[in-house]
Amino acid sequence: MKPILPATQPIRQFNSLPGGLLDISVNALHTLIPEPTLFHLPSKRPETLFVSVLLHGNESTGFLAVQKLLQKYKSQPLPRGLTLFFGNTQAARFNLRRLDGQPDFNRIWPGTALPESLETLWAAQICEIMRRRGVFASVDVHNNTGLNPHYACINKLDQDFLHLGALFGRLLVYFTHPKGTQSSAFAEFCPAVTLECGRPGQPHGTEHAFQFLDSCLHLHEFPAQPIAKQDVDIYHTVAQVTVADEVSYSFSDATADLRLDPELESLNFTEIPAGTVLGTTDCPRMPLIAKDNHGKPVTEQFLTVMDGQVQITRPTMPSMLTLDERVIRQDCLCYLMERLAAETGI
Repeated sequence: MKPILPATQPIRQFNSLPGGLLDISVNALHTLIPEPTLFHLPSKRPETLFVSVLLHGNESTGFLAVQKLLQKYKSQPLPRGLTLFFGNTQAARFNLRRLDGQPDFNRIWPGTALPESLETLWAAQICEIMRRRGVFASVDVHNNTGLNPHYACINKLDQDFLHLGALFGRLLVYFTHPKGTQSSAFAEFCPAVTLECGRPGQPHGTEHAFQFLDSCLHLHEFPAQPIAKQDVDIYHTVAQVTVADEVSYSFSDATADLRLDPELESLNFTEIPAGTVLGTTDCPRMPLIAKDNHGKPVTEQFLTVMDGQVQITRPTMPSMLTLDERVIRQDCLCYLMERLAAETGI
């Protein structure tokens, strides 16, 4: 393989795939693709489908779905151009979301609040490359660490975005925070979606992602008619909840500052009432922090401590609740959502 760009360029690009890609395991992928890399695969139809996988190294479903897709078209032409982006293969080596010292690869894209780094420069360059190439649609494939249904996330309520998300399923989440995500950056120049495919390692998650990607390759254009309200359930994130940096937390350690309910992830995508208990605490101050889509603190609007219990103060729907304590610290405890009002025009 010969790089398309000179070696002095920070992002690597190729127009063919490395040998052995179709059979290699995700934890060995770094031996073929040691750093973030683009692969441009041509077709008679130039409008490109962009697919990113492994932005989080412990989320393997996207990679497995891409392997299955490439296997299908191993001996036949692709229905349309396909650009594949393999992200954090070094973290995938150890089945980690990211390595210590690395930024989150789904927070480095244009619009990010993170300081400039090699990774943010890579991400900005990828956006410029793909903007010039012309992109039919962008798909970023993820998994959840917690118990969640499959759903699609969009950053704009335009009809093409809604149709793209509905192609994956009726459950859609509209979000504008956190900043610096791949889908929000690509949404500035093409329809973009993030697929949340349940926990990694589940065959039906791989199959669902594969079928979606294959459908996108065959999609000539997005329907002109608006999507019917009864065909989708749309929620939008209103707050991100994190644990305060100085607070220790655990699902099992009774000495932790915050003792989280070990059944917490069962609340995902469930409309919970005010008074729902997330955990118990002896802290003199609220151990959780909620911020809205502009990054402004809104903790008092959603959370309170009563008699040592951390409670929700208003009806809401959580997502991304997980029992993985490392992921909670690296990302967040959960997102809080509300059903999108009908007057949004959908």
